[in-house]
Amino acid sequence: MFQLTSKEKAEVVANCDHLTKLNFSPAKPFAFTEHGALMVASVLNSTRAIEVSIYVVRAFVKLREMLGAHRELARKLSELERRVESHDTHIRSLFDAIRQLMQPPGSKTRHIGF
Repeated sequence: MFQLTSKEKAEVVANCDHLTKLNFSPAKPFAFTEHGALMVASVLNSTRAIEVSIYVVRAFVKLREMLGAHRELARKLSELERRVESHDTHIRSLFDAIRQLMQPPGSKTRHIGF
């Protein structure tokens, strides 16, 4: 169990509509980690506590899956960005070559005589 900072408290209030009254409270709320929630559920020996602990574990598992998906997505985006940057340089060099080919050749007429 740990206490939220003011910034974390503001984020929680912004994300959860039913906690708007918490915005005006000077107290900083406490939050549980995954392990802390399981420990509390094991101490509170009731069917309701068991149900809540199952929901908490499922929520943390889902959160972990979402974080893993975001990491994979970020990795793929950075890889795609690197590819696009290399394509940009290749396309730029192609355009430069095409521009050089489009320029008329300089007239090098040789004068006859002296």
